[in-house]
Amino acid sequence: MLVGREGNYTGRGRFSLADCCHVLSRYLPVNGPWWVDRMQSRAYVSQFSADGSLFVAGFQQNHIRIYNVDKGWKIQKDILAKSLRWTITDTSLSPDQRFLVYSSLSSIVHIVNVGSAATESVANITEIHDGLDFSHDDYDDDDEDEDELGIFSVKFSTDGRELVAASSDKSIYVYDLEAKRPSLRIPAHKSDVNTVCFADETGHLIFSGSDDHLCKVWDRRCFVTKGKAAGVLMGHLEGITFIDSHGDGRYFISNGKDQTTKLWDIRKMSSNATCTPRLRFSDWDYRWMDYPTRARALKHLHDQSLATYKGHSVLRTLIRCYFSPAYSTGQKYIYTGSSDGSLYIYDLVTRALVARRHHHKAPVRDCSWHPFYPMIITSSWDGVIARWEFPGSNEEPSRWEPIREDHAFED
Repeated sequence: MLVGREGNYTGRGRFSLADCCHVLSRYLPVNGPWWVDRMQSRAYVSQFSADGSLFVAGFQQNHIRIYNVDKGWKIQKDILAKSLRWTITDTSLSPDQRFLVYSSLSSIVHIVNVGSAATESVANITEIHDGLDFSHDDYDDDDEDEDELGIFSVKFSTDGRELVAASSDKSIYVYDLEAKRPSLRIPAHKSDVNTVCFADETGHLIFSGSDDHLCKVWDRRCFVTKGKAAGVLMGHLEGITFIDSHGDGRYFISNGKDQTTKLWDIRKMSSNATCTPRLRFSDWDYRWMDYPTRARALKHLHDQSLATYKGHSVLRTLIRCYFSPAYSTGQKYIYTGSSDGSLYIYDLVTRALVARRHHHKAPVRDCSWHPFYPMIITSSWDGVIARWEFPGSNEEPSRWEPIREDHAFED
């Protein structure tokens, strides 16, 4: 590569983006950890902004912190959330990084102006946290016995004009931020919808995953029948906890309570579910029980996934998984949190486990790889936000003990 650059083989006198990606992808951010923060509350969600300058972490006890990565992880915004039910289930930063939405097990999603000058943002005391109502009184619904609506997952569209949300009433919602009302409700699954995301920047395709074990694809351009998906993908034996899109509108990965991550190509999807097997362990609950040993060898008879990744543990809570960044790795890895307190990194093609890093004393529910730097952040129920890097700084990794919780973990 150096000879090629010296001889200017490319005609540009520098490394190509592919060359840079090839080199960077060989250096995994597995040194450390260095602690970013430690709270007296479980960390549920954490993500870098698209440009990597900000990092958002949401905690169970009404707390959201936004850190300025470029200024030594200084707290840029300290948000005390409003009207939570149980915990913050998800957060999403707008593409222009001016607004943050946060959800709970409630039909109200709140939006905060994070571009304001004040560091402290206490809901409706120091700043207004507008409530976006996702309830569906205007929609026809045949299910009269449904519980109160709760939002498990919420995401901004690429243009920042819409939100897509996954809910406990088995539905997907699209919210129009300009009209300040839901523009679409899809009765999507037969159980809780735990995760949803836009497939690409067009916003036409939506991927969803549910406790009914199915991943579904929805095309907003061609709804013919109410609740009819463009396609269904079968393969998981238990509920889906999270979905991450490759960004090209074709591929995505999912984490499942059957203790696997799966890679999907929507070109292999079916028009409907031909078989939805369920493990015959009626007393099993992933929130406080280990996965049955005899179930680990079972396979779906009609598995449509391209690849399956095993080793991590998807228990206690809705563990999240992601593709590694395109800029620095070419998305050649997938990485996931785990209920054993570890971070797992798999090779996308070979399915080999290339790295496992254990530090936390409780489940790692979320993790985030910096879009440009070799850096991963893990956030755990032990209240610790930890930073892993390559090659790391000159300081010694922090080894102080996280807060231990004696009570049983719950979702």
